[in-house]
Amino acid sequence: MRAAAATAYSVLTCSRLRRSSPTRLPSSLPLLLPVRRRRHPLAAMATAASLGPEAARSPSAVDPPVPPLSKFKVALCQISVTADKARNIARAREAIQAAAADGAKLVLLPEIWNGPYSNDSFPEYAEDIEAGGDAAPSFSMMSEVARSLQITLVGGSISERSGNKLYNTCCVFGSDGELKGKHRKIHLFDIDIPGKITFKESKTLTAGQDLTVVDTDVGRIGVGICYDIRFQELAMLYAARGAHLLCYPGAFNMTTGPLHWELLQRARATDNQLFVATCAPARDTSAGYVAWGHSTLVGPFGEVIATAEHEETTVIAEIDYSLIDQRRQFLPLQYQRRGDLYQLVDIQRSQKKKSGNLRAVRIINDEAGALATTMQPPLALHSRRSRASERQHWLCRQQLHAETGGVKSSRATSQPFLCHELCAHL
Repeated sequence: MRAAAATAYSVLTCSRLRRSSPTRLPSSLPLLLPVRRRRHPLAAMATAASLGPEAARSPSAVDPPVPPLSKFKVALCQISVTADKARNIARAREAIQAAAADGAKLVLLPEIWNGPYSNDSFPEYAEDIEAGGDAAPSFSMMSEVARSLQITLVGGSISERSGNKLYNTCCVFGSDGELKGKHRKIHLFDIDIPGKITFKESKTLTAGQDLTVVDTDVGRIGVGICYDIRFQELAMLYAARGAHLLCYPGAFNMTTGPLHWELLQRARATDNQLFVATCAPARDTSAGYVAWGHSTLVGPFGEVIATAEHEETTVIAEIDYSLIDQRRQFLPLQYQRRGDLYQLVDIQRSQKKKSGNLRAVRIINDEAGALATTMQPPLALHSRRSRASERQHWLCRQQLHAETGGVKSSRATSQPFLCHELCAHL
């Protein structure tokens, strides 16, 4: 494990499939020497006794991909919301069209923008997204306008009906109008501040069960809705999955808004060194629920790039992803984490890797005799202590351990290999 913290191996070796079942490897297999990665100078600060910064994220954090657009305009459409659903849909369309005309490639809408924010209204304004068409006029409008304007649209949120359940749902559309991702609010807004505000979303809504990271024309986006922003673990997991930008449609109120809205946005951006964009409805003091407004874009250094007040407006600002790498050079947090003291576990990613890697596939080439067998790994090897005591590892190629956990033959060589999920770099 110590060697793995500093070395990326193309091939690792192990002489046994099981402790009680020795296996000889074909003599034709080459001995490949370690291939060293280029590392940030501060990565060396991880001591040999430490598990290293990489171990602070399980599975290991993914580097953000190179986005198709690294510099573009984003629009935050802070529209007013009424009890007239048709009017709200028309107003949202107008705001999106105006933003695209001003050059925006990414447009955000507010939380619950097609009707009033209340437990009584959620069922009344809910749409069946799966059915589409007349059953989902808000959804259909967003898909159509994203396609016609060739923009990426983070469609705020609407009340979604699925079976006998209701969700607070954000849909993300690509520039082709296709649904790229759907986030159901994970953390429901159940609060009671005496003398100020009491609300219980769980009275009518059901919590979502999935994290949502979407690859788009404007980069990799992690999506949360309003109350989700209070949970730093969600933002940290999105950052570990390689997000460039976190989008939070939200409707903070007049009690929590002044105290926490900007604070939380800047905290999420600073902690994870990426961009955070939020979009809220305009304030309506005559509504049953009065929103704070203040749609905002925050940069990876925690700086407020642009923000609105409380009135109906559209904020247009520029996102430049080159600032992410720059800020991470200034503060190289990813190389300073203490994997020997703490660890953030992405349960869903871990489960995907396990489901794909529980099989160890042995492939022998024609020279050694064609053979492929599937074997279960020894249960004793599942513990970190057992792994550390194993001095050798099965032959494998690092690229086999992609996020999907798939095990497949490398096309880079015709040589056979053995693969196992417990290789040191996992």
